[in-house]
Amino acid sequence: MLLAIDCGNTNTVFAIWDGEQFLGTWRMATNPQRTADEYHVWLSTLMELQNVEVKITDVIISSTVPRVVFNLRVLSDRYFGTRPIVVGKPECLLPIDVRVDAGTAVGPDRLVNSVAGHDLFGGDLVIVDFGTATTFDVVDADGAYIGGVIAPGVNLSLEALHLAAAALPHVDISKPEHVVGTNTVACMQSGVFWGYVGLVREICTRIREERNRPMRIVSTGGLAPLFQQSVDLFDDFEDDLTIHGLKVIYTYNKERSETQ
Repeated sequence: MLLAIDCGNTNTVFAIWDGEQFLGTWRMATNPQRTADEYHVWLSTLMELQNVEVKITDVIISSTVPRVVFNLRVLSDRYFGTRPIVVGKPECLLPIDVRVDAGTAVGPDRLVNSVAGHDLFGGDLVIVDFGTATTFDVVDADGAYIGGVIAPGVNLSLEALHLAAAALPHVDISKPEHVVGTNTVACMQSGVFWGYVGLVREICTRIREERNRPMRIVSTGGLAPLFQQSVDLFDDFEDDLTIHGLKVIYTYNKERSETQ
């Protein structure tokens, strides 16, 4: 059984793949100080609660937080007796090309999303990931990752607004009933929601114009459902895009190792 681990700046997702389907997916807050023993107690408890009884034989990790990788490696070695595949390391092969400036370090999550997007939808994609940052990843016709755009995340913008302006409260993002707010919370929600609608629409439009071809727009990430259901911005939505990409990369590496 495969354990796929997607570690983002805010949350870490664990998912178990049995070769045909994901048996369970669990999410925890990312904490670089969490030990391998803590990971195992948490994961084994949730597996038991959901009656997921499997023996994990393989592990693949994608992490945007380098400091957590050590303890995830220890978890893999100590409790599952296997050396994990870590996206971004030389030994982890990708089924797509990465065509960016020499010396550029591309976030593992962006590469994994590009692999997943190409596997699910083909080429000529813009993948919009609503995470801690809002990222736009461009996938060429042949599946290659060719660059993208990084903007502040929605919740990060709200938090910055709250911290920088003493009179403004902390609010949750939601689609406001009206564009013109009649109280402070409504004004802030309108500014952030419609501001990000405009940001996404303008960036995707300019990418299409620069590429001079039709581009399929795919959304993913924690806040993607809010924008997906509220406005006509995206062609597709995929909740577990990164986890799917980890499964594809694992399979690719497994097949390559078996043929060598």
